Amino acid sequence: MNILYIGDIMGEPGRETVRLLLPNLRKELNADLVIAQAENVSHGVGITPQHMDELISFGVDAFTGGNHIYKKDGIHSRLKDTKSPIIGPANMNVCPGNGYISVETANGSVLVVSILGSIFPLKDGESTENPLKTIDTILEDNNGKHHVATIVNFHGDWSSEKIAIGHYLDGRVSAVVGDHWHVPTADARILPKGTAHISDVGMTGALDSCLGVELDKIIPRWRDGVKNKNELEVNKPWQLNAVLISTSSSTEAKLITQIHREIN
Repeated sequence: MNILYIGDIMGEPGRETVRLLLPNLRKELNADLVIAQAENVSHGVGITPQHMDELISFGVDAFTGGNHIYKKDGIHSRLKDTKSPIIGPANMNVCPGNGYISVETANGSVLVVSILGSIFPLKDGESTENPLKTIDTILEDNNGKHHVATIVNFHGDWSSEKIAIGHYLDGRVSAVVGDHWHVPTADARILPKGTAHISDVGMTGALDSCLGVELDKIIPRWRDGVKNKNELEVNKPWQLNAVLISTSSSTEAKLITQIHREIN
């Protein structure tokens, strides 16, 4: 089956990009399932239920989450609901929910898992359990359940962790998809035992920006120590970054292809 994974949707420009591109892109790529990283959907921090419903209406089927996913109070009940198509990191102490869901498609059930890297700038009160032990437990808990594909999202900062977990899960899941950097990496490949892997998918939002934030905020802060707050860049061009994964089983993929589209 064909699974489209969309990188971090960054605020209103990201949502609008999905609205404008996804319906035709889904047809063009013959995508059976669309998953999106949702931790930056609502003005860059977390996702509201309203924005989640909006993205579902645009064609997104399921959502993964990173360190910001829980920061809108209204989303907590959905993160706890195993029938709701949104998850946060399974190994993050403050994030509601168990970190994985089974998503039903016309081709069968797909297991989607969200994991947070252990080398990560966490805030006070936030902590993580070991990512590798966490994913081991989840796969053991789902052993014997029939899933036609297993997609693991690894939200992390260090390329070493992203690469290591890919090889750790090689031959055990269909794909390991990294994100958080907002910049696509050039390492999409099928690993030796058949698992698709990429270190970072990239982001969906403003192209001429610093990870989705206005350059006029970032550069003075960096150069002159100006104290200011991040503001999302809203002007075009906008970009969509994603990967299309063609899976053959719950432990193997045939192909992973990077997708990049722009709106001027």
